[in-house]
Amino acid sequence: MKKAKLSLAWQILIGLVLGIAIGAVLNHFSAEKAWWISNVLQPAGDIFIRLIKMIVIPIVISSLIVGIAGVGDAKKLGRIGVKTILYFEVVTTIAIVVGLLLANLFHPGAGIDMSTLGTVDISKYTATAAEVQHEHAFIETILNLIPSNIFAAVARGDMLPIIFFSVLFGLGLSSLKPELREPLVTMFQGVSESMFKVTHMIMKYAPIGVFALIAVTVANFGFASLLPLAKLVILVYVAILFFAFAVLGLIARLFGFSILKLMRIFKDELVLAYSTASSETVLPRVIEKMEAYGAPKAICSFVVPTGYSFNLDGSTLYQSIAAIFIAQLYGIDLSIGQQLMLVLTLMVTSKGIAGVPGVSFVVLLATLGSVGIPLEGLAFIAGVDRVMDMARTALNVIGNALAVLVISRWEGMYDDAKGERYWNSLPHWRSKEALPAGEASRG
Repeated sequence: MKKAKLSLAWQILIGLVLGIAIGAVLNHFSAEKAWWISNVLQPAGDIFIRLIKMIVIPIVISSLIVGIAGVGDAKKLGRIGVKTILYFEVVTTIAIVVGLLLANLFHPGAGIDMSTLGTVDISKYTATAAEVQHEHAFIETILNLIPSNIFAAVARGDMLPIIFFSVLFGLGLSSLKPELREPLVTMFQGVSESMFKVTHMIMKYAPIGVFALIAVTVANFGFASLLPLAKLVILVYVAILFFAFAVLGLIARLFGFSILKLMRIFKDELVLAYSTASSETVLPRVIEKMEAYGAPKAICSFVVPTGYSFNLDGSTLYQSIAAIFIAQLYGIDLSIGQQLMLVLTLMVTSKGIAGVPGVSFVVLLATLGSVGIPLEGLAFIAGVDRVMDMARTALNVIGNALAVLVISRWEGMYDDAKGERYWNSLPHWRSKEALPAGEASRG
């Protein structure tokens, strides 16, 4: 008899629940808490994050080079790039507007006594904001795309310069004679496949990593800090669910896909991204699964890493709500003009700095000043930021996965038959009867 095996999603969920329970207990024992966090829990969580960071760059470089070398057409690639950036800009702008509308409708910051709120030191975010904030932010973003030293960019983990170099290398490789090109393509293909195998090994440690990371969060902040800001937290979650099912669901439908099917495909990854509050933890798996679901390698390996800097739907949605929340907290009534300025500023500041720690806070610090909102207000929400970060990370992941399918369909490169085969191969979601041809990707 075959032994029943828990799926990765269930293992992570169990890790999440146990982590919350242990964290809640430790929160009441301040003497023991510090020892357990610094000697056991934090290192165990950091090990998982480091393991993921270790493989992300080799996967992105090798997958991109193989994918681009396979396309081989600079004009076609340029067209994919323009469509990708255009799609990202439209969707993130919709996210900002949705966030502003909901914040103006429900007033999450109204009627809160600031004296009841705890504050958290945000100096590290302020320092990072000062580093990334420039007078000509847009020009700086363009310049930062081009690495002066690719090895330095790899060492720093700067994703955009790495993508830029890999695309050019792939184009250069595609123009070589077959006898020179093929061995290199085979080598990078081998690197890519090996890294995906390593990903599967690392995922076995994921439940422990999740347990440790969530235990640290709950132990540090507990649940008491949530209560005064419950309205903000609930609104952020409602906004994220609305955006996922209504906005992304509509986009998916327009291009012949189902957002529910996409969520089912990524159930493990969504639980993992949610519990770790890190999109990087699932980047390799998103590339792998989207390719299996019928999207071409070139689009998967280009759109997913680029989306981590340019298509942060959850983060931009949260940033617009948080900005209005802080304004309401201080009793500042923002005019339509100021809110439009907020939209425009967020459109620029939210691009290209996803690699820095606490990116949403950094973006907010770079934005709030433009409309006269006190930056100190961020200290009030820093304590519950992790709870909201978990939800917005999950939305970022599903938004980037959908972007791959949209661009693939837009380019006429999506393989419906392959998508159908993959969908029907999933054991938990297999239909009792086979779907008719062409219906696999439709909701």
